[in-house]
Amino acid sequence: MRLKLKKTVVLVGMMGAGKTAVGRALAARLEVPFLDSDAEIEKAANMSIAEIFARDGEPFFRRKEAQVIERLLDEERGILSTGGGAYLADGNRTVIGEKGVAVWLDADLELLWNRVKHKDTRPLLRTADPKATLTEIFEARVPVYSLAELSVKADPSYSIEEMAERVVDALLTRPDVLETLA
Repeated sequence: MRLKLKKTVVLVGMMGAGKTAVGRALAARLEVPFLDSDAEIEKAANMSIAEIFARDGEPFFRRKEAQVIERLLDEERGILSTGGGAYLADGNRTVIGEKGVAVWLDADLELLWNRVKHKDTRPLLRTADPKATLTEIFEARVPVYSLAELSVKADPSYSIEEMAERVVDALLTRPDVLETLA
């Protein structure tokens, strides 16, 4: 089945939800570019997200993130993976809604913790009790992620490709976003 993407799909959700891995698989499946706002910010700054947070602070990072997201939505249709905090900003939600479609990769707290607990690349989890921090972030962000136009429930048993197919299924409910070609 050939598919045509009509709008950029913006993957939103918590750190560890699979936005990058699923995004790459989804882009390959739909034969469109994969875009990653965090990677674009790192490339432009020539430093890691953690280094930007440490040097310039979160407010500076969030301003740059908003600029990059808007530029990526303007430049090319594809699959856009965003950082976990990107969708929290009203301005980002507005521009994503106007120029693309938000898809929330909805993973539960235990699945997220199992995926992030052994990584030290998450600046927000560099605390005395990272699981408690993750829980606080999760509880604060889920109500905002639930505003996304589409959501796909993650399951620990799904492979990356299976999760990408679940996203395709969700997108097919929106002919303005994804259409089947004969």
